[in-house]
Amino acid sequence: MVIEVHDVPAEKHFAAVVDGKPAGKAVYIRTPDLIVFTHTEVDPAFEGKGVGSALARAALDQARAWELPVLPLCPFIKGYIERHREYVDGVYRSPRTTAVD
Repeated sequence: MVIEVHDVPAEKHFAAVVDGKPAGKAVYIRTPDLIVFTHTEVDPAFEGKGVGSALARAALDQARAWELPVLPLCPFIKGYIERHREYVDGVYRSPRTTAVD
């Protein structure tokens, strides 16, 4: 089984395809300063076959190529980063506030 992942910018998600069939997607919001991953889903027929991991890896690698930090609101992407520490350096860190009461 070959999992292909590609960006679909018009629909704001990365799509996973297996044997020509849609298998899952990782939805994002891209700004000039960062990319926010909001939701990842895998078709039940492909669960447990590495589709989610392939999506996360491809999406995070592309964010790195774009030189954009990642804000992982999606629990799956967040968990993937926690298990694959090589992506931690790409996580968005909110700047310290300079607000004064």
